[in-house]
Amino acid sequence: MIRKYLTSVRRGLVLAALALVSWLDLLLELVGFCILCVGLVFAYTLALEGTRPRAALTRRLAGRWCGIEVESPYRPAPPAPERERDGWYRDGNSLFKRSWFLRWTKRFEWISDDPATGRDLGWQLWNPFAGLVLVPAVLLTGPVALRVYGRWTRWWLGPRPARSGDGWIKTRLKALGFQLGLVGLSVAQLAMAVPTLLMLVGLVPLFPTLVIAGRSVTDTLRREAKNWTGVRIDRPYLPEPPFPVPRADGMYQRRRQLYDTPWWPARLDRYRWVIGDRATWRDMAAAVVNTVVLALLAVPTAVLVFFGFQGLLALWVWRPIARWTDTAWSTTHWFSMIGLPEATTHWQALLLTPVAVAAFVAGLVATPQLARLGAQFAKLLLGPTEASRLEQRVARIKQTRTDASVAQAAEMRRIERDLHDGVQSRLVAMGMKLGAVEALIDSDPAEAKRLAAELRQTSSETLTELRLLVRGIHPPVLSERGLSDAVRAMALDSPLRASVNGVVPRLEQPAEACAYFAVSELLGNAAKHGEARRVSIELGYDDGLLRIEVTDDGKGGANAARGSGIRGIERRLGVFDGTFALTSPLGGPTKAIMEIPCQLDPDASSPRTSTSSGTA
Repeated sequence: MIRKYLTSVRRGLVLAALALVSWLDLLLELVGFCILCVGLVFAYTLALEGTRPRAALTRRLAGRWCGIEVESPYRPAPPAPERERDGWYRDGNSLFKRSWFLRWTKRFEWISDDPATGRDLGWQLWNPFAGLVLVPAVLLTGPVALRVYGRWTRWWLGPRPARSGDGWIKTRLKALGFQLGLVGLSVAQLAMAVPTLLMLVGLVPLFPTLVIAGRSVTDTLRREAKNWTGVRIDRPYLPEPPFPVPRADGMYQRRRQLYDTPWWPARLDRYRWVIGDRATWRDMAAAVVNTVVLALLAVPTAVLVFFGFQGLLALWVWRPIARWTDTAWSTTHWFSMIGLPEATTHWQALLLTPVAVAAFVAGLVATPQLARLGAQFAKLLLGPTEASRLEQRVARIKQTRTDASVAQAAEMRRIERDLHDGVQSRLVAMGMKLGAVEALIDSDPAEAKRLAAELRQTSSETLTELRLLVRGIHPPVLSERGLSDAVRAMALDSPLRASVNGVVPRLEQPAEACAYFAVSELLGNAAKHGEARRVSIELGYDDGLLRIEVTDDGKGGANAARGSGIRGIERRLGVFDGTFALTSPLGGPTKAIMEIPCQLDPDASSPRTSTSSGTA
């Protein structure tokens, strides 16, 4: 018994000493974060990865010494980037000649987005205090203190089940953080707008460069407004001018002026582009207006929350510490700013506690609504106008026209090849057999009958093959019953356990065919490459926009750079000015969201084409 107690004390002292090292890890990560702020992403990534071995050692010791097994909670590391056939590395629409930048960016996203990383940081902050408490606890209770410390370690460093949602306080604290984040981005936008305007007075050639740099900050505000509040703010900018193309004589023409190099024409086109774009001046006006309005929405709530939190600290943390240490650094006069007396006793602190709690709660109550209101106000100036929407649509149509022509030509070649190699060959063989039947019908009737039976079988097979070919061009169920029933029929034929939710009305037939074959491609990828067992398909149509969400429980890791299927979907949707968003982390799940602008089918009122029709 004594030996067991001494062993527990020795192990507790070792764990306490190891806990103090956590502050050194936290300091290392703080240095890495400071280096990250100047653009060196790899430093913060190395700092986070360098501290994980200490956490892994604590997990092993908790299982060996405390009897509490702690599993590793980290997500699997991302795979190394794969080079494409043309020698480039692709990430979305960006190409890289070498993989090091892409590799470090992926590792930074992997380790910073992992929830276990945040728990590691919290554990490193509070674990030294737990280590200091462990020393007297293990001297008093022995193995009991070790088991409590093991449970503490498992709570911080072990895997946790996914939570369905945040609590009331956490949700509103996050909303307050979103408000302050929008204010900070507006201030950054204003900081970029001021020198940009000064360039119009002095260095005019640098004006387009600063405008582009300012747009990156504004795009960050748009993106985070969508991520934080759900308010979508589209980019309103006119399409970038194309690079100058030389004439037949090698000169570059801009209006009536010829240039030997494309530098001046390109510079003048870009200057005219940013000057003539109304969104440039709307961004600068928004930098001033949004900063003021968002600050007016966020500052009162932040002041109330800070006042209430600081008041609670003053009443129940700083006041007792000042009383026990006989010092005068208590801040209970915090309440004198609103005309309330200073709290010197516990009873007075109890009377002032509801005031602090009321201020804290009052500041948090409306933060989600205020954050969304601020994002909606920012959308007024940062969102696109009808003119910019039309220009963007025209530019997108020009970009997708070539892809549509190439895809149509490839489809025509496929149909021609299938007809030539399949149906045409069978028809030629049937013609030859018919000639043989004519020659044998008088001299050898039995052989003629046998050939006629083979002809009947061949005609049946040809008809089946022709039906399959037609179904590949446009499924009959899609024409007769619409997209909802066609997708349900496809789900029944799929080897996966597929569920289809939602009903959409009859839409334009080209849009229905585009959506049908895109869903078919996603189901095929989930079964063939994703090793999925279940798949969920959500259909919806609202205000001229068809939305389809396909989610499977496969292994994830889908990437457009490693296959042509996803690129084919993007090209198919691009013809209809649609969008395709894919989320596929390693380990799954894979979620694909497709949005296609389309209109209702004006001929959908007939019983044959109605989805509520009794005909199949």
